[in-house]
Amino acid sequence: MSEPRPLFPADPKATYLAHAGAINAAIARVLAGGHYILGPEVEAFEREWAAYLGDGYAVGVANGTEALELALRAVGVAAGDRVATVANTVSATAAAIQQIGAEPVFVEIDVTTMTMSPGALADVLTNAQPIKAVLPVHLYGRPAAMPEIMELARAHGAKVVEDCAQAHGAKIGDQRAGTWGDAAAFSFYPTKNLGALGDGGAVFATDATVADRVRSLRQYGWKPRYVSVAPGRNSRLDELQAAILRVKLPSLDAENAVRASHARRYLQRLAGGPWQLPPADERAKSVWHQFALRSPRRHAMLTHLAAHDIHAGVLYPVPLHHQPAYACEQKLPVTEQACAEVLCLPVHPGLTLADIDRGCDELLRWAEA
Repeated sequence: MSEPRPLFPADPKATYLAHAGAINAAIARVLAGGHYILGPEVEAFEREWAAYLGDGYAVGVANGTEALELALRAVGVAAGDRVATVANTVSATAAAIQQIGAEPVFVEIDVTTMTMSPGALADVLTNAQPIKAVLPVHLYGRPAAMPEIMELARAHGAKVVEDCAQAHGAKIGDQRAGTWGDAAAFSFYPTKNLGALGDGGAVFATDATVADRVRSLRQYGWKPRYVSVAPGRNSRLDELQAAILRVKLPSLDAENAVRASHARRYLQRLAGGPWQLPPADERAKSVWHQFALRSPRRHAMLTHLAAHDIHAGVLYPVPLHHQPAYACEQKLPVTEQACAEVLCLPVHPGLTLADIDRGCDELLRWAEA
């Protein structure tokens, strides 16, 4: 009998192979077309991505980090401003804020969902120095509490930019993540639910003026061409990545459904174990970018799984306010505990239910021991 294959938190090659024929044809079309930067493929993807999300405008950029930066700048964030966000996220979230010269102000998370706590945000907006913008992160595929966050931000005159790097297709009710705030930033890094075969990103906005600012800022602040009306940068989604994303976009909902099926199997089989499972939430529809369970014995679980070629991830082990680049005096005990306990099991669509059962079997064996 052959050895079982290794299982990893992500498998970009599997998603390529699932679409290989169409992707190869799209690449050949771009190479033969002779237009490689901000051409017809980018324009078509921008229309298609905007149509998928809802009424609004999408602007392709070079990566998700710059999507955050340009979205913040487009809604008016400037050097010296303060931006409220969370600390249990990848450092790109804070890096985008600091790239502008703004200051991140970290908000405590909800103990159950691990996304921004509306109550903690209310305290920050009321008690801290003025907050120019709020940057909630939709984590592990689960949307943050956007109705409450929007109400608080509007009451205090703050703009809202959504970090949607892990939430392609997620919803609250019938409204998709990315369509609640003044702007939203998406990453198309290869491991994302909608991933390119290289870096890529996009900003989405329902306001044409915000989208136009991003289009200008992504190319040196030009408006018209060769005339910079504001200091911009070079942040352009290339034609090859746009063509690849166009191939994969029609399958996004189906692949998210596979992730959801895998998550249901985990929830069913791991119920009652010595760990905390992701919470049920009828209002928020997760797209299961990660299946994040929690345990104070995370290291022992990781070691056991790795010994059986099942490689879980830890997103994210060190909260931003404890990292040298963003260290501050804020106390965030709920965030710190979450970062010490979270373990992300493989859930991507390249897996089978048999793979999921194998992971469950090993975790249950570990629990029995």
